[in-house]
Amino acid sequence: MHFVWEFIQVPTYARMAEMPHWEAIKLCMSATFGDVGSALTAFWAACLAARSRDWILRPTPFPVTTFVAVGIVLTVGFEYYYTRISLRWTYSDLMPLVPPLGTGLSPLLQWTVIPPLVIWLTRRHLLGAQAVHEADA
Repeated sequence: MHFVWEFIQVPTYARMAEMPHWEAIKLCMSATFGDVGSALTAFWAACLAARSRDWILRPTPFPVTTFVAVGIVLTVGFEYYYTRISLRWTYSDLMPLVPPLGTGLSPLLQWTVIPPLVIWLTRRHLLGAQAVHEADA
């Protein structure tokens, strides 16, 4: 999901649309690996909050909020670093900025849309697999 999102938001980053095809793919892939690292960090923070790795099977507000909030905090930090300090990328005029740090709206939406989908899909998959396993036992 993060890989698809990275491609959808390409027009909101300066010079991405004009990049050679494979260069853009490599950059989106690199960003996706960063997203996965953030997602894993957010997941384990939610595990600590819930005191269980199985929180995703019975999601309650505290671990879900932790999962989303950690992703958002990491996103704001990384976007600030990469757009203001290292200048690895810049936003195009199409990217709405969210005050006070000027974080792009698209990366913030990414971390409010994808985590609930991940929870829903993962829970659905694991409970389905668990039901099949119990039926076979």
